[in-house]
Amino acid sequence: MNLTTSKFLPFALPDIGEDEINEVVDALRSGWVTTGPKTRQFEADFAAYIGGGVEAIAVNSATAGLHLALEAVGVKEGDEVIVPSYTFTATAEVVRYLGAHPVCVDVDPATFNIRPDAIRAAITDKTRAIIPVHFAGLACDMDAIIAIAREHGLKVVEDAAHAMPTYYKGTLVGALDSDVTVFSFYANKTMTTGEGGMVVSRHADIIARCKVMRLHGISRDAFDRYTSKTPAWYYEVVAPGYKYNMPDTAAAMGIHQLKKIDAFLQKREAMAARYDAELAGLPLTLPAHPADAGSNHAWHLYPVRLQPQAGISRDDFIVKMAELGIGCSVHFIPLHRQPVWRDSYGLTREQFPVADAAFEAEVTLPLYTRMSDDDQTRVIAAVRQLLGQ
Repeated sequence: MNLTTSKFLPFALPDIGEDEINEVVDALRSGWVTTGPKTRQFEADFAAYIGGGVEAIAVNSATAGLHLALEAVGVKEGDEVIVPSYTFTATAEVVRYLGAHPVCVDVDPATFNIRPDAIRAAITDKTRAIIPVHFAGLACDMDAIIAIAREHGLKVVEDAAHAMPTYYKGTLVGALDSDVTVFSFYANKTMTTGEGGMVVSRHADIIARCKVMRLHGISRDAFDRYTSKTPAWYYEVVAPGYKYNMPDTAAAMGIHQLKKIDAFLQKREAMAARYDAELAGLPLTLPAHPADAGSNHAWHLYPVRLQPQAGISRDDFIVKMAELGIGCSVHFIPLHRQPVWRDSYGLTREQFPVADAAFEAEVTLPLYTRMSDDDQTRVIAAVRQLLGQ
């Protein structure tokens, strides 16, 4: 296979069909393009999919959703929130939005998920919440995390940006016994609305607070006010809220992406299984799989680690893959290496040996539902070529 003459294969592409396009066009033609009937439908459909008696609140990003969730569970100035260092900056920045402090801890060497023992060691009298991040689509050890939270009276806000749909011991992430779960529908996620997210909880008080704070702290939903058949111009601002609502044009995409999510998962699982089989024996550490019955992996990402005997650095590997026409990425540059968190909290690499070593070796290979079998063949051939196989 002549890889250098092939068209460039990007790291990720959304899988959007005619159903999504037609639904967006319908929203545009309806005259209602901001939060309205399609957002309501998407929220109802999403809550029904997750099950467990949850309600769902659509927002314009998962970052917005995490901010709303932390505010709703009572995180305030001076509090501490425990987060993994091995995550995207959004997990920590939302804590600072509220004047609280993110406390970074190390992760498990196999899964890159937050370690329960590290959570326990980081708890102080200022700790108010824990944000477990389900890295790549594999659930954290939620039984242990929830037990720690209950023991210490802490809130659990799940960052499920990668975890749609992820089962943990037979229950979908989103329907576990945490306080709130937040999903992402960014362009490269397992389902997309372009930009967007969803806040999910079965706690009525949390949902009510998120609804108010999602749109300027106004006591009445704009959709209710503008569609009422009786004069309904009056409203009250009951809190200094935010502008985090999802427009119908985005929700229109989500309605049909959600209908496809199980088929998307089947494709991702098949692709991950093929990578597992055809990359076995190379100087790579392949991704972890679920350890528990009834659990699965959503395969938002396929992260591998180059072993020392690979004979090539991670950075050079990515450059060479690009030269062969294949885009790769890195997940993540840990928080303790980012200037704002490193300098603000005096973080060092020595404090996070697992996360730091993972970052040095990790590279994420393309895995998305628009990839063809031939596309994946190219990726596998390129990896084998670079690793001398």
